[in-house]
Amino acid sequence: MRGQPDPQTSMFSYVSLEDRVPRDHPVRRVRAVVDGILTNLSPQFDVRYSHTGRPSIPPEYLLRALLLQILFSVRSERQLIEQLDYNGYSG
Repeated sequence: MRGQPDPQTSMFSYVSLEDRVPRDHPVRRVRAVVDGILTNLSPQFDVRYSHTGRPSIPPEYLLRALLLQILFSVRSERQLIEQLDYNGYSG
């Protein structure tokens, strides 16, 4: 079953992702483009996921995380957050 966005973002981190990235950072423009693409792909994701079973992580989340890891050349989510903090990308 396809998972839906979960508003409990504070469950995993004390600082929100919005606060980690400066307002004028180029990755925000990339996100605007990616959000448009993923919105167009959403109906295709719906068709490919079963309507029964345990909910998955929303595929949009997974694709966004993968793109960030590629852009920042890091191997894991933990390293991605460390790089954001180390490079001064915290709000």
